[in-house]
Order: sequence, then structure tokens, then C-alpha cells
Amino acid sequence: MVDFMATTERIGFIGVGSMGHGIAGNLVEKGFPLTIMGHRNRAPVEDLVKRGAVEAKSPAEVAERSTIVFLCVTGSTEVEAIVRGPNGLKATLKPDSIVVDCSSSDPTSTTALAAELQAAGIAFADAPLSRTPKEAWEGTLDTMVGAEDAVFARLQPVLQTFAARIVHIGGIGDGHRMKLLNNFLSLGYGALYAEALALADRVGISAKRFDSVVRGGRMDCGFYQTFMRFTLEGDREAHKFTLGNAFKDLRYLESMADKIGLVNGVGNAVKNAYATAVAAGGADDYVPMLPSYIDRLNGKKTS
Repeated sequence: MVDFMATTERIGFIGVGSMGHGIAGNLVEKGFPLTIMGHRNRAPVEDLVKRGAVEAKSPAEVAERSTIVFLCVTGSTEVEAIVRGPNGLKATLKPDSIVVDCSSSDPTSTTALAAELQAAGIAFADAPLSRTPKEAWEGTLDTMVGAEDAVFARLQPVLQTFAARIVHIGGIGDGHRMKLLNNFLSLGYGALYAEALALADRVGISAKRFDSVVRGGRMDCGFYQTFMRFTLEGDREAHKFTLGNAFKDLRYLESMADKIGLVNGVGNAVKNAYATAVAAGGADDYVPMLPSYIDRLNGKKTS
């Protein structure tokens, strides 16, 4: 068992949203000194402060108080602003600190930031996450880590507070590359399910009858089950990953393919399924709600 209380690391955390709240909760509950940055949603901040975290007002203040800073934000644009911006991390991080990006980010940005920070004696790691806010609270997330060996060894006891499956996938940027590939698979499933459900409905096969064939068969999987909880039960909390974030990740995937000259026709088709939903105003809806946008595209009114 890891002795979290024996650590000398001081943790900073920026991005205490639906996923970050649970991660930060595990960090502070398991004994790590924790500094968090204020969030537009005050409820998670106030909860974490009650648990023992200290609130900071800027990334620079988080950096001053921390040896390892975790970022759990939307993507590379936000990460770059937090690191490089006025009162950013870079201004006050001490040499031998580590910045860990748990966001789904563009690997090109990741490697550029890592080189920039390395020149100042600061390490960078990418540790994007898989699963949902429920597993964040349970401490059973998956993470795929891109980092130098020594940095990974230092991070591992911290990651174990909130992740049950920790894979050191490779060097800096490889975590984000693998995350984009993983999301391509899951979001590709989502696009297939959405179109299949819309088509099933048009030919007279209900979602319940559709599910009776797929569930328990070879095409069943955990992602399918969370996706279908909204379709069958109306559970909006089943898979809290927005269509806007899905579209962003698929654009990053497209960029990654473009950089190596790979023709990725399937990736672009999947991206366009989410682009259609976002263009119709669905950016803040969740991935299992995609079938309703396919219906609208085909002239069916949905509630």
C-alpha cells in the first residue's frame, strides 16, 4: 500500500470541474497538501476547501505553493494560457517542479510546452484520463501517461490516489496521442450508435428492441451501455462528455493525422457527425444525445 501521508510533494490543481472535482477530492482526502485555483462554479471549490484544500487566485499562486501542478481543463488553448499567460505557472514554478496535463490536448502543443518548460528546469507530463466523474470520485480512473521514466516514477504515487489503471505509454506527448486514438474509437462507436438508432427508428425497430439484440452480444461493451442509458432511461448523467469536447478531440486527431500525411477518411466522417450536432447548437449536450441531432438532420422533430 502506498503511504500517501509520507510524501513531501505539494500538489496544485487547476480545473476542478466535473472530473477534476473528484480527482482533487481524492488527492486531499488521501493526505496530499493541495492548492486549487478558483473556478466559476463555486460549489466544488467550497467543497474542496472544507476537505482541507487551500484556494489560490491565479496559476502563479498555485505554482508558488506546489511541487506538482495538475491541469484538468478543456484543451490546449486553455493549457497554454495557464502556463504562459499573465500570472501563469511559468512565472513562478521552481526548478524540479512538474506540470501534469490531464486534459485531452493537441500533442504538438504538448511537446512545445514541454521543451519550453524544460529550458527552465521544469518537467512536463501528459496524463489524460478515461472513464467518468463517477470513477474520479471512486479513485478508479484510467490514465495513459507520457513522461520520462524518472518523472513517471515520481508521479506514480500521486496518480494512484485517483487512478486504478495507470499505463506509462511512452515519452512526452504519447499520452495525448494515445488519448486521441482512444477517443477516436469511443466517439466512433458513438457516431455509429447514433446513426444506427436513427435508421432503426425509421424502419420500425424501437431502441428497446435494438438493445435486446446488441446487449449481451459480441457488439456489446461498456461504452455502449453508458451510451444507451440515455436512450433507454433518459439518464443525462450516464456519460458526461460534451459534443463540443468530442468535436474538439476529433479536430486534434485530424491534425495529428495531417502532420504525418495519413489519409483518415473514417476519422473525418466521425468528426463531421459531431460537427453537425455542434453547428445545430448542441455543443453543451452530451455524447449519448447525438441520435437526436441525426434525427433532426433527417427532418424528424425531437423533444
